[in-house]
Amino acid sequence: MSSLNNHMETRTLLDELRSFDKGGLFDFGHPLLNRIAESFVKAAGIGAIQAVSREAYFTLVEGVDGSVRSEISNGKKSRFPDLRGETSSKSLEALVKNTGKESLQWGLAAGMYSGLTYGLTEARGTHDWKNSAVAGAITGMALALTTDDSSHEQMVQSAITGAAISTTAHLLAGIF
Repeated sequence: MSSLNNHMETRTLLDELRSFDKGGLFDFGHPLLNRIAESFVKAAGIGAIQAVSREAYFTLVEGVDGSVRSEISNGKKSRFPDLRGETSSKSLEALVKNTGKESLQWGLAAGMYSGLTYGLTEARGTHDWKNSAVAGAITGMALALTTDDSSHEQMVQSAITGAAISTTAHLLAGIF
């Protein structure tokens, strides 16, 4: 038994974090699935942090001066609806529900974009701005569909915006 303990590897948290750079978070047996899952999880986490921090900011600003919130948001829906429920448990329930929804949107967008760029690279045999533009356009259009009031114009605008942002990011990645 003691010879078994001598050969066991001990890893620190820092060792575990460094191993993510080498292999990634998941191993589903195919690089496409690994890439989609890893992008989804990372972006969903970022979406959750962004949603909660936005709500914390507006709660703080509203606590200082209730009228400041309306000046900042300019009438746009920038807060979670129903967050000011009758009880704090209802408010917490609304926060969790809406944070989950926003996390899912971020994760789906990142997973879809990552999967599309990988698939297009594999299909075309090259990774260029064209792959980024197509993946950005499709992802932008899909994101427009997740809004409550999606219209044809909004879908086209989101597709153009997604293509422009991802193409620009691809071109700038070569410079920096």
